[in-house]
Amino acid sequence: MSRLSDARLETAHEIIGRFPRKKSALIPLLHLAQEQDGYVAQDAMVHIAELLDLAPAEVYGTASFYEMFKFHPVGKYCINICTNISCQLVGAWNLLHHAEERLGIKAGSTTDDGMFTIEDVECIAACTERFKVVVGRAFRLAPSGAFFPPMCIRVIW
Repeated sequence: MSRLSDARLETAHEIIGRFPRKKSALIPLLHLAQEQDGYVAQDAMVHIAELLDLAPAEVYGTASFYEMFKFHPVGKYCINICTNISCQLVGAWNLLHHAEERLGIKAGSTTDDGMFTIEDVECIAACTERFKVVVGRAFRLAPSGAFFPPMCIRVIW
């Protein structure tokens, strides 16, 4: 959508100043760009590359490595369901299909009202637990309703 806004650019310079090497600010700046637009826009990645004296391909390579960075608009509640092998063995696909049925969309899609996006993601680094879900930026264990925002509980379960 856009390069970093003036306010975000000021914050970006503050973040860059916290690190001995500019490149170390890459992931925090990707978060900053995603907070601005709801996803990491191509123009924002180019802008970040300019700020950090990096090639745009290096910024994209880093952003695309992590599941948490999105390259397209997502719903207000982005529901990421881990479908790595350890989660598959305890029913992650069942949870994913149930969420798809309840929301009437497939993984990778957003509801027409823009409220929910479902994504099947690889490991979210909690393999010692039962299958996992990330809602927004908050880690959730499934299916214990106590850990989920009420709106997501009504929708998923």
